[in-house]
Amino acid sequence: MKSISRPFLHTLALCAVTATLIAGCGKKDEPVVQVEKKEVTKDVVKSVAAPTIEQTKAIAEEGFIYGLPLVMNYAVMNAFAVNRDSGQFKAPFNQIHCEANVFTHENTAVVTPNSDTPYCLLWVDLRAEPMVVSVPAVPKSRYYSLHLCDGNTFNYGFIGTRTTGPEAGDFLIVGPDWKGETPAGIKKVFRSSTQQSIVIFRTQLFSPADLPGVAKVQAGYKAQPLSAFLKQPPPAAAPAIDFPKIDDAMLKANFFDYLNFVLAFGPPGPEENEIRAKLASIGVGPGRTFDFKDLSPEHKAAVLQGMKDGDAKVDHAVANFGKNINGWNVGSAQGDRSYFDGNWLLRAVGARAGIYGLDAVEATYPMTRVDAAGEPLDSSKHTYTLTFAPGKLPPVNAFWSITMYDGTSQLLVKNAIGRYLINSPMLPGMKKNKDGSLTLYIQKDSPGKAKESNWLPSPNGPMFVVMRLYWPTETPPSIFPLGEGTWPPPGIIASK
Repeated sequence: MKSISRPFLHTLALCAVTATLIAGCGKKDEPVVQVEKKEVTKDVVKSVAAPTIEQTKAIAEEGFIYGLPLVMNYAVMNAFAVNRDSGQFKAPFNQIHCEANVFTHENTAVVTPNSDTPYCLLWVDLRAEPMVVSVPAVPKSRYYSLHLCDGNTFNYGFIGTRTTGPEAGDFLIVGPDWKGETPAGIKKVFRSSTQQSIVIFRTQLFSPADLPGVAKVQAGYKAQPLSAFLKQPPPAAAPAIDFPKIDDAMLKANFFDYLNFVLAFGPPGPEENEIRAKLASIGVGPGRTFDFKDLSPEHKAAVLQGMKDGDAKVDHAVANFGKNINGWNVGSAQGDRSYFDGNWLLRAVGARAGIYGLDAVEATYPMTRVDAAGEPLDSSKHTYTLTFAPGKLPPVNAFWSITMYDGTSQLLVKNAIGRYLINSPMLPGMKKNKDGSLTLYIQKDSPGKAKESNWLPSPNGPMFVVMRLYWPTETPPSIFPLGEGTWPPPGIIASK
């Protein structure tokens, strides 16, 4: 399987428009016609009329936007927990995989990866029974978080420094249909809206020499089925799932087949009924098969154009997301079900800009592709500086970082010194200006030994820069309210 990079995801909507079109508009076995004669699944309203060509195009566009995060999540889950030959496989379901190192340019399964908190990853399958996740006592000085994100890319809970504190504890993760009493000893119950879900463990790394300290914390993370926690016999195993393989070519063939598959693992919320009904009218829904090749030429073209338009709409929304402050886009496209409240475009923006991002209160992500003057960042044409005025470093309760990505792939950039970011733990080794300000040098080549401690290497071309404020302060100076806070991120300045 190829990496889930931005170009790969971009191909989701660019299905082969030049493919041979099958003649015979309105033939009896055409899915769009047949849907009039069949009862729509119980998840949506019944008797949905077959849409017109224009309606089909609009539904395909909205359906692509709605389904993009779900399919992106499935692609990552397949690579990490299902396909052992993916090159990105971590561990099977319900087993924690920890790495006492940070992401580098060689990690390509997730766009805009965080490289300053080593990860543990746990994919849970909650069909048979809930899972208990346990954390050790963690020193207050070391930030950590367990981020619970389901197949809908809803952030349904957090465990860690900000939310549950530094003490040890046991927490229960349950599926959408689970009914039961909270067992003794469980501090909190978290409910996923889908049967599969990811738990992302982030543990702060102070410096490369601190990796043993991170490993010690990671060794205390545990996951076990509820029956094992209660020392009871386990229930019957859930049926095996025939997970469909996924790669570029398969996605080009039919994006909606993957959406059909993942929709079966979570009941819709009330805000999903309308979009589910629309999708059902073109043959898309849980357990269905969307036979793109059998569509009429007109409907096939409408679906393709709708998906292409949806893809472009997501790209445009990402580029213009949030409020522009000195060239940085400041906003939040991550949250729980109630945060999105049916705003599928906002959810798609969060997935494409950086799937599995944290809620703003846990971490805020100013991001930019332009300098302070609004010109595209391109290290093949300019060198850049970013200067924090005296006493104006990012205001956080935990720590901050600035990470460099390739502007096209949104992946980390290979460089001579193996540095992918600059963060606050590095401050003691950095050089401040005479007035106490701090200048970062952003360029593809070294600024010279005297300035190399402050060098953030960049690609030889377009750049994408993400600032992360972990547990940002909520009292002045603060980035909150987002886009209007008393602390604005300073702009990136191009060389003259």
